[in-house]
Amino acid sequence: MDKHARTLLVIIAEAALEKRLVADSQRLGAQGYTVHDVRGGSRLSVRESLWEADRSIEMKVIASPEVADAIARHVMGSYAPHYGLTLYFADVDVIRPEKF
Repeated sequence: MDKHARTLLVIIAEAALEKRLVADSQRLGAQGYTVHDVRGGSRLSVRESLWEADRSIEMKVIASPEVADAIARHVMGSYAPHYGLTLYFADVDVIRPEKF
């Protein structure tokens, strides 16, 4: 079985950004994405999803390193000054590279 290297970009953000993040990611070259509702906290705050404005999402995009970097740069430049965000990358291997 052949494996192909790609980059996983994970964005944890306020749920209000979901539609914009999806549109931005697709415009910047992502072929697909996965979104989950999530809860969590840190030493600074807790997001328990008890009301609409307190909801968070986790968006995952698997793409080439260039596309993942472009999405991350755009998200940080456009949204980080005004919204709670966490982004991270991981190297992944995929089986069907044409999907990514």
